[in-house]
Formats: sequence, structure tokens, C-alpha cells
Amino acid sequence: MDIINPSGKKTMSVETEWLGRPLKLEINRVGFRSTASVLVRYGDTMILGTVVVGKKPVEQDFFPLSVDYEEKFYAAGKISGSKFIKREGKPADEAILIGRLIDRPIRPLFPKNCRQEIQVVTTVLSMDPEFRPDMVAMLAASSALMLAGVPFDGPIAGLRIGRINGEFKAFLNAEEREKSTLDLVVACKDGKVMMVEAGADEVPEAMIIEAMHWAVKNIQPVLDLQRELAAQAGVEAVDCEMHYPEEEIAAQSEVNAWLAGKLGDSVRGNVLERQAKIEELKEAMDADFAEKFGEGETPEEKQADYASRLQKQYDDAFDLAIHEEVRRSIVEDGIRPDGRALTEVRPLSSQVGILPRVHGSALFTRGLTQALNAVTLAPLSFAQIVDTMEVTDGKRRYMHHYNAPSYTVGEPGRIGAPGRREIGHGYLAERALVPVLPSEEDFPYAIRSVTEIMSQNGSTSMAATCSSCMALMDAGVPLKRPVSGVAMGLIMDGDTPYVLTDLMDAEDFAGHMDFKVTGTTEGITALQMDMKVHGLPVEILEKAIAQSRDGRMHILEHMLNVIPAPRPEIAPFAPRIEKIIIDKEKIGTIIGKGGETINKITSETGALVDIDDSGLVTVSGTDKDTIQKAVEWIRSLVEEPEVGKVYDGTVVTIKDFGAFVNILPGVDGMLHISQISDKRTANVSDVLSVGQKVRVKLVAIDDKGRLSLTMRNIEK
Repeated sequence: MDIINPSGKKTMSVETEWLGRPLKLEINRVGFRSTASVLVRYGDTMILGTVVVGKKPVEQDFFPLSVDYEEKFYAAGKISGSKFIKREGKPADEAILIGRLIDRPIRPLFPKNCRQEIQVVTTVLSMDPEFRPDMVAMLAASSALMLAGVPFDGPIAGLRIGRINGEFKAFLNAEEREKSTLDLVVACKDGKVMMVEAGADEVPEAMIIEAMHWAVKNIQPVLDLQRELAAQAGVEAVDCEMHYPEEEIAAQSEVNAWLAGKLGDSVRGNVLERQAKIEELKEAMDADFAEKFGEGETPEEKQADYASRLQKQYDDAFDLAIHEEVRRSIVEDGIRPDGRALTEVRPLSSQVGILPRVHGSALFTRGLTQALNAVTLAPLSFAQIVDTMEVTDGKRRYMHHYNAPSYTVGEPGRIGAPGRREIGHGYLAERALVPVLPSEEDFPYAIRSVTEIMSQNGSTSMAATCSSCMALMDAGVPLKRPVSGVAMGLIMDGDTPYVLTDLMDAEDFAGHMDFKVTGTTEGITALQMDMKVHGLPVEILEKAIAQSRDGRMHILEHMLNVIPAPRPEIAPFAPRIEKIIIDKEKIGTIIGKGGETINKITSETGALVDIDDSGLVTVSGTDKDTIQKAVEWIRSLVEEPEVGKVYDGTVVTIKDFGAFVNILPGVDGMLHISQISDKRTANVSDVLSVGQKVRVKLVAIDDKGRLSLTMRNIEK
């Protein structure tokens, strides 16, 4: 049934079959007051994509685009597991990361000089539990933008790809995702890649390239479907404010003329020297231009007028000229701003164990970029509970948190909660290390790794990866293999790519790609790739991936010179943990009625006891004797009686024919009068009394489970 649309427009849809499921894009059913809205249904997942274009241009010097991904617990048929908050509130980190995932391939497809506020919101209304909804949300965002009449050079779409039984597959279910060695997201635009993000279990570089080709091929049908919908809808362009002031064009010409002959070698050198030279050059230019263009009778009046009216646009033009010089120098001279060759990594220096009381620490320095990492170990009960629309009662045993306050770039700024960038950088470094962590059974610890950026000049997420790897090794975490990471850049000169190893800020601002790769000697563990151009062929990305391996291996060699292997023992201030695997049926015995038994163990021994539903029991503490006492107590609670074993028991009942002796919690055996002594015993009470401690051997268990004990012929 059609919905009555106040504008008189009829509902309209396009459909196709995509990778085994029906896909439908529908408009004019909901969201009447948005600039554009699209309902996307794929399987049983339904997502609303909306775009709203602001009525007035924003007075800012950047494009005000925002992209949000909204999780709704009802979409998955769930109520939040939080005891106190049931309504959706602040987005979870996972939702923020998906919002970034959608934003990154969309943003480069707008003109940089657009100043109209554009908000894109994707809302999950229904979630098919068979697959994750994030790529459907990316499709909804692109479809809505295609209908909004804004200067968006789309469409785009993405796929999250795994590898099952040697074959690539998208829209994996939870079981398949668990088995897959690859979790790769690729966003494309007509045969070109716009964005890549991956977590991988040390997969070869060639597999990543093969997966990209597979994605490019399978994404094309939904790009065509979006164009079909836009053609049927008859999209009308909306007025978007474009920032094209003639004064700035003239300013660029003036700046270029003033800088002629002043760049090249004069603005090369190490980062601080180069920055000082550029600032000195800019100050000289502003002084000349104040005299030339400022209005007033005195030099002071001219300077004040220039600063109030013209300086910003000339300084912006100056920055653009510097970026252009960076590109020219790389393409024509093969020299980077700090004098390095295109494949050269900045100078490296590192230390481990520099924080005396933490469980593991490392300081990684690469050029002017510096990361300090601290690792904390704790029992598994300290793992983070994950409660999202997709996951309830999930756990994150390894947590990487990244902080980069404003002082790290030499500027004052507000200190507050981590932003989207900090969450994204921390997640990338976390994914890089997860594949090489020991299993919970082998290393029953929750691990928190915190990177405090000390200084920034490009590729801090890769510094976070390297510093966290060394800090984990310093903490005695037995990693399967060490992980290193490097950021790659790209300058395109026409169709010719110039790939840069170990990207720094000046090259990032001037370049066309930011590509981060982490991995071991065996393969890739994570990568993240963002474009500043309208897509790149896979062949260019293949060159960047191949070149990145040499950079990673160079950095890894440096790291291993600092700490060649994980410490043989965990740090002295870290909690010691003993593990016991028990029958799941015995969990209740350890816990006791209302937690009575486990609380008694904890209070009397001082150890912390954690029990997993799988039957893994961990006992932690700082004192070995404390831990051992709790371990022996727990073992006695779950131990099964063993024929031939000697027990220290307690007499619980006296009978004429013998006594009942407790040998294990809840387990009593029969000690017959004839088994009390080698000599004849006339009366049991002459030898034994209730509460007496005796050593007995279990000699038999009959078919009814009854235990027979003896005190005879027991070795002392």
C-alpha cells in the first residue's frame, strides 16, 4: 500500500538480487521533511538513510559534513543489558567506528570549497541477525546523497569480506566471521577503491589485493541500482554555497609570485628546522604584503589593517603554495620535505621498561612522532562488557586506548573525552595486535594497553601499534610474533603514482592517500586506507602494499634490537594468576549457596577467584602462598574420589560396625571396624571419636557409588 505523501510524490523503488539476497531501495514512504531519505532493505535488515542540507552556508573554513550511524536495540529485538539505562544514549565506540567507516569514502567526493552544512544519518530499523548491517548503512547513506541534489560525485558502496574454505564471501554470519582469517571492508566507486579497512590473521599481501579485486567486481551492481533510482526520481539540484571568492584567487597569484625562487632547498630539513624556515618566510611575506596592501598612514596602521582584512587569505594561499612545493619536490626532484628518499623511514629510537610501577611500558620515537605506551594486566573478570545492538554480553579481553592532547602538536586546547579520531586510532592499533595475543587458556589475563602520544608529526596510530607491541613484550605477554606498522602516502602526478614510506604531516596534507599497514613477518594483521582523490585502481594500491612491507620490516628490526622477545616472566607488580579447568557441573559447588563458598575462599585466603561459564577458574593475587591456598581449596571442592589415593579425613559419624569419614567436600566413605587397625577392635568408640582427623585410603567404590575406606597398611 502506498503512503500518502504530503508533497504528492508516490512511493518508488528499485530492486535487484545482490550476493544471494534481495535488495530494495525505496523512497517517498518516510522522512518527508528531510532533503532526501531512502529506505534500504537487504534480507530482513532495514536501514533509513537521510540527508538534510542546511538552509544557510556555514561561516567556517572547512566543509561542514557530518555522518552518523544510529544503533537501535529494538532493531535486533533486544533491550539494553545495562541495569540502569535502557534508552539508547551516547553512541558506543562500535557505532562511532561504523560512522567513520561510512564517512571516509563519502567525504572526498564533495568539493573542498563547499560550505553548505550537510548531515547524513543512517538509522538501523531492523537487523537481520545473519549479517552485520554496516555495509547496508553505507549504501543507504550514498543512495540518500544521490537523491539530495548536492554536489556529491557518487555513488559509492562497500562490502565487508571474509574468506571461508578458500573463497571470498560478503555478509558473513557470526560463525563464519569467527572462522574467517580476514575481515576486510572495501568501499568502491566505479572500478576504483575509495577506502579500505581490515583486520587479518597474518594474511599474505597478495590475498588482500585479490579481495579488493573481488570487491570492485561485486559492488558495481549496487552502484548501477543507485543511479537507476536517481534517474527515476528526477533529482533537482539544491543551492549549495561554494567558496570561490575572487580575492583568494588573486591572493594565490600574488603569493606564488612572491615565493618564486624562495622555496626548494630553502624549506627542506628536519621537521623543526623546516617549520622555523617556513614561519620565517611567512612572516617576511606578511610584512611585505602589509606594506603593499594595508591601508593607513603609518606602518603600524597598515599592519593592523592587513591583519584584520587580508592576512588570513594570504596565509591560506601561502599554505597551499607550500603543499604544492611538497608535491613538486617529490615528483620532480625525488626529495621529500625532510630530505628523505621516497622509501626511507625517519630515524628510530625506543626504550622499554621506563615506567617503574606499571606492568609493561615502551617509548617509541620515529622522527618527531613519539608514543608512550603502558600495559596493565588483570584477571579476566576485568574484561570490558560489550553491549551493543549487534552484541550483548560480549567481552573485550584486550583494550587499546589512544590519547593525543593538543600539546602534542604544540598548541593549546581543551582536554576532554576522546573524539572520533582517538577512538579510531586506538581501534586500529588494537586490531593490529589481537591476532598475535596468546589464548585465554594459555594466558588468562585481561590486558589494557594505553598509548599516550607525546609528540605528533604523522602516523601516530602506527607509533601506537609499535609502542604497544614492545610494552606487551616488556610486560611478559607471550605474543605469537611481534607486530610493526608503517604509514604510506601517495602523490599522483597525472596517472603516475609516487608512493611514500613513513608518511609525515606535510606529505599527508599535500598528498592523495593515507595508508596504514601493520603485520608480522608472516603477513598483515590490520590496515586502513583513505583516499583524497576520487578513487584509485587496485594496481596502485598493490604497489603501496608491496612497498609497505619493506618499511614494516625495517621498523620491526629496530624494535627487536630494543627487546628481542617477550620477558620470560610477567612484571613483578602484575597479579599472578593460576588457572584450573573444572567440570562445568561443579561451578555451583565452588560458588555455593548465594555465593557463600566463593566469598569464604576470597575472604580467608585474600585471593581473587573468577569463574567462566566454560569451566575455566582463575585465581589471582600478588602473593604465591595466597594463590596456592585458594587453588588447593578449590581443587578439594571439585576433586573426584580416586581409588588407591590416601586422604586426610574427618570422622563424622560413629556406628557399631564402623565409622563414616569425610574425605572431600560432600563426600563420605565407610570405614569398617575391621579396617581401623591391624589388631582386633572391640568397639569403634574406643579408637575413634566424631571430629577426629584420620588418614584413610580409598580401596573401592561399588556400583552404587558407595566408598570403602581403610586405615590399615597406609604408608606414612
